[in-house]
Amino acid sequence: MPLIYRWQLALSAVLAMVVLALTTPLLPAARADGLVPLGGGSGIVIDGDTFCTLTTIGHDNRGKLIGFTSAHCGGPGAQVGSEAAADRGVLGTMVAGNEGLDYAVIEFDPQKVQPVDNVGGFLIDGLAPDPVFGEVACKLGRTTGQSCGVTWGPGDKPGTIVNQVCGQPGDSGAPVTVDNHLVGMIHGAFSEDLPTCVTQYIPLHTPAVTMSMNAVLADINAKNRPGAGFVPIGG
Repeated sequence: MPLIYRWQLALSAVLAMVVLALTTPLLPAARADGLVPLGGGSGIVIDGDTFCTLTTIGHDNRGKLIGFTSAHCGGPGAQVGSEAAADRGVLGTMVAGNEGLDYAVIEFDPQKVQPVDNVGGFLIDGLAPDPVFGEVACKLGRTTGQSCGVTWGPGDKPGTIVNQVCGQPGDSGAPVTVDNHLVGMIHGAFSEDLPTCVTQYIPLHTPAVTMSMNAVLADINAKNRPGAGFVPIGG
């Protein structure tokens, strides 16, 4: 084979490797030590068959690694895994909940989970008071992704807020933020009589009912449940 062709083949091989390196997604650094990254907006699987969204993750006043999602996703004793790393098995267990306020407390194994405050660019930088009419809220759910919309005000049930964000099954528990500060979690649709949200790009749909994170934490603290004194990662 002529020398020039050998150089061309070698150069082509090098360029192919460079292109592959540039186009292959980088795995989270946490994967290198075997930990599964989880944060507000991560897809989770409960008891191997129910898909929901993690609201947030952080530590309580006992130093336990704690996360939240909706109570209608599962109750105490339910096992929780990562949708993105299903092969890693059980990462946490639901240890408390309140069906009235629709929250579930998850205790994660710190030997298996790397808590993060940013999932796909959706940042949770601490907590904030309940939003009021006109404030723009954003949510990140495992089904419909990220969407933002105006806050209409309190809902008709205690601890609820109504926001014009997109929601579908699987988004339950999704974090709702204002200016990157956590204010609540997705509870469900405001009305079955209005069109369901199909995509975040079509704003004409039923608003979502958000459960106030302040109401959730107040209930946990008053009862001194697992999760009392919760502080989110990055908060």
